Amino acid sequence: MSGRIKVATVITRMAAGAGGVALRGALAMDPARFEVTVVAGGASVTGKHTSTGHGMLLGADAVRDAAEGDLLSQAYGAGLPVVRVASLVPEISPTHDQAALRTLRTFLAEGRFDVVHTHSAKAGVLGRRAAARAGVPRIVHTLHGFPFHDFQPAWRRAAYVAIERRLGRDTHMFLAIGTAVAAEAVRLRIALPERVRTIPPAVDDLPARSGLAARGLARRRLDLPTGLRLVGTVGRIDYQKAPRDWVDALASIEADDVWGMWIGDGPMREDLLAYARKRRVDHRLVVLGYRDDVREILPAFDVFVMASRYEGLPCVLIEAIQAQVPVVATAVNAVPDVIVPGETGLLVPPGRPELLGRAVRYLLDAPETAARMSRAARDRVADRYTADVLGTVLDQTYSGSLA
Repeated sequence: MSGRIKVATVITRMAAGAGGVALRGALAMDPARFEVTVVAGGASVTGKHTSTGHGMLLGADAVRDAAEGDLLSQAYGAGLPVVRVASLVPEISPTHDQAALRTLRTFLAEGRFDVVHTHSAKAGVLGRRAAARAGVPRIVHTLHGFPFHDFQPAWRRAAYVAIERRLGRDTHMFLAIGTAVAAEAVRLRIALPERVRTIPPAVDDLPARSGLAARGLARRRLDLPTGLRLVGTVGRIDYQKAPRDWVDALASIEADDVWGMWIGDGPMREDLLAYARKRRVDHRLVVLGYRDDVREILPAFDVFVMASRYEGLPCVLIEAIQAQVPVVATAVNAVPDVIVPGETGLLVPPGRPELLGRAVRYLLDAPETAARMSRAARDRVADRYTADVLGTVLDQTYSGSLA
């Protein structure tokens, strides 16, 4: 094969965890060998930034008026070709979905791409079908988690599994974020064993400061009162992240000096605030909304608390560990890859906020134990979750059958 390998990275929402992994992976590729184009979806059809058309926007037009937290602008600023497909939206929408499939198929065929690499559920469905119909030689899909989970009706879960199995026939390689995600893909016959590779979620390099210096700077940045104990989380405020469970856990900690902080935004923001008022903890809950300085803020937390109903292996969990913040998380999907119970943090079942609160109280009241766990967690992740590691895997995956 001559010339550079042309790769189209297709993702529904170029934001948060999956978007960060997609961006860092694209930027890690050697530009002398790979030409990576990032294709992202439009905004929610029900949200504030409603999509108004079914076509494509290229380059500067694709990032103009982008929603807060949209990483497509960073991809464009870094010199990557970018495309916005307005009809590629997160929700199931027959009109938009058919339009997105047609647009993607035409774009991928005319672009003569060698590899199409999809991320997230909707882009995984439409992107892989479009790539197969366009005759793309190699189709790769990253499993950040699954669109099905135990909190769905059985019929819906079964339907999603059947869809994923069908799409598996069009997929030459699966990259799974975490061992549990990879194992589940094989167990459910979504992917053949030889077509799955476990990969780490890539995070940026560590900030220049760490330890007590980073904690002091973070607390000053947030203007926190002296002596306040802060439990916090970072993520989209939606059903997946179980915001009511998170509030219930905070409410179970009956101490005026323990505050909660949620960094992020989402469709359940108002519900979160209303529920906090109902549980009478609104006076010690701060919802910061979207921030672009999360890594600088994280060291201010005394405990990082994740209440998610389902997850892959979120990048922010690795970032919290690197910031030496003790972690309490739900035992879902690939989270136990890094949170080993009693060694590198504490795990609780999803949907059990009383146990979540109890685990948080334990770490708050046992700072030496919490510090031991945070050190062990940082040693465990070490340098395994970097963009360089991810770039090496992607290089091998993209070029493997094309050389």
